[in-house]
Amino acid sequence: MKGIVEERAVELGTYILEHGATVRAAAKKFGISKSTVHKDVAQRLRTIDPPLYRDVKRVLDVNKAQRHIRGGMATREKYKRLGAGRRG
Repeated sequence: MKGIVEERAVELGTYILEHGATVRAAAKKFGISKSTVHKDVAQRLRTIDPPLYRDVKRVLDVNKAQRHIRGGMATREKYKRLGAGRRG
């Protein structure tokens, strides 16, 4: 079982790096929880593959910095849709 977890951590890290994916997107793609993705790439990957860990951490730091912007855009779109429905 241990080998499978380590392999998954590397696969998740590679996916996040190649696609610039968020933890949520990676979790959805692999069919696992966000907590599992985070634990794999933030803790396990650090010891399994330190260079990959550093690269993935940079991607996740950028995603984290942009999170408030994406949230604001989603809220804006939500209210645009709600407002359009009321006028009609």
